[in-house]
Amino acid sequence: MNNAKCSILNQIPRRRKRIIQCVYVVGFMDLFGVSMIIPLLSHHVKALGASPTVAGLVGSTYGILQLFSSTIVGSWSDVVGRRYSMLTCLLLSALGYGLLGMSTSIALFVLARIPVGLFKHSLSICRALLSDLVSEAERPLVMGHFNAASSVGFILGPVVGGYLTEHEGGFYTSSFTCAAIFLLNTGLVWLLPWSDALTPRANANYNSSASKASSHVNDNHVTSTQQKSSHGHSNNHTTASGPAVTGSGSPETNQRVWDLDWGEVSLLQPAWRQLSSVGSKIRTVASSDMWDLFLVRLLMAIAIMLYYSNFSLAMEERFMLKPKATGYLISYSSTLGALAGCLVGPVTKLYGNDMPALLLHSTVLTCCLILLYAMAPSVWHVLLSSTFFAISTTIGRTCITDLELQKGGAHASGTLIGAGQSVTAVGRVLAPLLSGLAQEFSPCGPPSLGVGLALAAVALLLVRVPKWDGRCKRKEAKLDKTHRE
Repeated sequence: MNNAKCSILNQIPRRRKRIIQCVYVVGFMDLFGVSMIIPLLSHHVKALGASPTVAGLVGSTYGILQLFSSTIVGSWSDVVGRRYSMLTCLLLSALGYGLLGMSTSIALFVLARIPVGLFKHSLSICRALLSDLVSEAERPLVMGHFNAASSVGFILGPVVGGYLTEHEGGFYTSSFTCAAIFLLNTGLVWLLPWSDALTPRANANYNSSASKASSHVNDNHVTSTQQKSSHGHSNNHTTASGPAVTGSGSPETNQRVWDLDWGEVSLLQPAWRQLSSVGSKIRTVASSDMWDLFLVRLLMAIAIMLYYSNFSLAMEERFMLKPKATGYLISYSSTLGALAGCLVGPVTKLYGNDMPALLLHSTVLTCCLILLYAMAPSVWHVLLSSTFFAISTTIGRTCITDLELQKGGAHASGTLIGAGQSVTAVGRVLAPLLSGLAQEFSPCGPPSLGVGLALAAVALLLVRVPKWDGRCKRKEAKLDKTHRE
């Protein structure tokens, strides 16, 4: 009997690793397919006869839909489960890219962008699933590897898309290829060993979660409504929601709590019940004390977008750099960004998992690098700033996502990650407008404005990080007192 238990425990890391590696592949293929299409969209809509104004309005359709759908779909994945929500998003995204391959008019083009804008949230659900599968200490490392795998796909996709475009009907071929990739991803997600998803997380985190349970139960601002909505469906373990482990009781009791929390609202439940659960989760996040993290995310998102907004034009006007050389510089920076994902884990360990301090330092570094780019007297200074900018932004994005999950609770990871994506989408809407206004004054206007926004983020972190640390100390003191009693 003991040998059998040991055998199961030995198999758990391997099964969990297999699921995580499959999610890495899904992330790689997702951005590989999407990046085949993105560089070609503006050319295709103009080829359909759209004026620059109409092309701009059509191009903004995706961002506006993402703005409103990110949080809703993320919360829906908390309610019905990662498996069903991811399969739905992948299938409808495949439908959208398939329609894009048949778009011979502007109306069809807009129609094709609607399902993609509403349901292209597979990467967010992948991140939520990874958060469900790993412990808090493992999360930065796993998220960094996932971001690295996705970034590699984003680098390679334009190469394939550009090659296909050189042939007749290249855009349509690229669109159908992208749709096929999403269908392939759907099959991979369907074949994932979802029945193994519960046991690895529960056993891997039991020891660490039990010691922190009281603070999770009493102090998390985002609380799970899933147990109520999933009553009677706890035998269906095809999703991953975070734990609600109590600090006392036997392992068997804790395992039963795991089972309940990993249960899900059936996809066949009435729509009103699903919408009610989604609304409850969104209201809980909206009323939580996380405004500071979301504001930092918004400020840094706009600052980073301003850095890249007129990069090619600024390189040509300031340094007479040809577009080809600028393309090489952008590719170099993107490659470093992908590799930087592998540095997140070691850097996090170097900081002793002190994510607030790491976020503050990466934000300060990013601010300094944007300033260096804005004031760069030569291309070599731009090269220097691009080198470290890719690393600092990659670490910063991982840090802020991890902090959102820490403060909000991993059991609402889909809602939290979706809310973060909605905040970033606001930045995508505002950044082009601010960039255009800043360029009226100088080619260095957008990055200079980005420096101001990054400084505001640094100031906010300097004020709020001590409060986060104090709150953590109070939680630890409360937990120690509970254990002594």
